[in-house]
Amino acid sequence: MSGEAGGKAVSESGGKQFQLGDYRIDIIIHGFPGKSVCHGSLGFSTIALIRHGERVALVDVGSFGQRSLLISELAKRGLAPGDVTDILLTHSHYDHSLNWTLFKDANIVISRTEMAWSVNEPWGETPVPELYVKALEQWPTLRAVEDGDEVFPGITAHLAPGHTPGSLVFVLRGGDRDMVFTGDACKNRAELLSRGTDMTYDAAVSQASIEAIWHHWRRLPGSILVPGHDLPMVLEQGAPRYLGQREAAIRAWYGEDLNEITVFSLLPENGETASAAG
Repeated sequence: MSGEAGGKAVSESGGKQFQLGDYRIDIIIHGFPGKSVCHGSLGFSTIALIRHGERVALVDVGSFGQRSLLISELAKRGLAPGDVTDILLTHSHYDHSLNWTLFKDANIVISRTEMAWSVNEPWGETPVPELYVKALEQWPTLRAVEDGDEVFPGITAHLAPGHTPGSLVFVLRGGDRDMVFTGDACKNRAELLSRGTDMTYDAAVSQASIEAIWHHWRRLPGSILVPGHDLPMVLEQGAPRYLGQREAAIRAWYGEDLNEITVFSLLPENGETASAAG
């Protein structure tokens, strides 16, 4: 069936390393499809590394909580922040964009629509990091792009509004299959299947963007979808199949000794299901 993995072998290692033609892709951080109950946003977003020839790109860059992890994961691959040539931002929310300041010499891509919208958001009231986007607007290596622009060799940007007005989906044409980076235009598997979204300014606009994402994903059998807050997936018999295993846990100090650590898993077998109103 068109758009499904079928008999095609997916070259992947634990859902974190992929080879598509001349592209090497590492999912440095798997996004997490959840929210904190009592402490505000978790902001655990996906960060992907793409290497192609002499070029090194990151799709989204995370926030303060991922800063040291991002640096250490680059170092494991023999890279420093200064080696990254391109930053591809799906949108301006803090959990995806804030660490652009680590890569001050890189080409930084964001949609023109997103840039114009984000700098006019009210300060201190939204997930837009107001001072960071204000500085980014004037940054010399910024490239504000339009729908359909090539933003990296073999990667095109596609406007996917709903989560924000200028959200982008990046499509990597890898030869016999593609890789689709959705950002928060489609954050997780639940949004992908339901065509609904948890955060949107217009449900119908978001639904249309998710339908467009499905179109990109189905174009070639074996194509990989990388959501903004979930594991990568392929289509098998029309249904998404996760690649790799979810890892998510929190350490806590509840005792009287710093060596006494309690680890709480955030995996589904250790949780409970509730309705949206719960």
